[in-house]
Amino acid sequence: MIAQLEKLFDTQVRPALAQHGGNVEIVDVDNNILFIKMKGGCHGCSSSKVTVKGGIDQLVKQNFPDITDVVDVTDHETGTNPYM
Repeated sequence: MIAQLEKLFDTQVRPALAQHGGNVEIVDVDNNILFIKMKGGCHGCSSSKVTVKGGIDQLVKQNFPDITDVVDVTDHETGTNPYM
């Protein structure tokens, strides 16, 4: 499943994030929960919660109905906040 998620991220998620200098890493899938880590301009961004829940979460669940949640494990306090 991770290989299929990587393909989805490579074609639909990462290009959009790259426009803002960001990226996302798939950390793991465990018990139908996808764990991700935001990188680049997304690490510490004040809009990251909206990006995860309003974008990535919905897209993943549409394409992978077995995924019940998407959890961002990024420590955003250690990142810079590019939009503040």
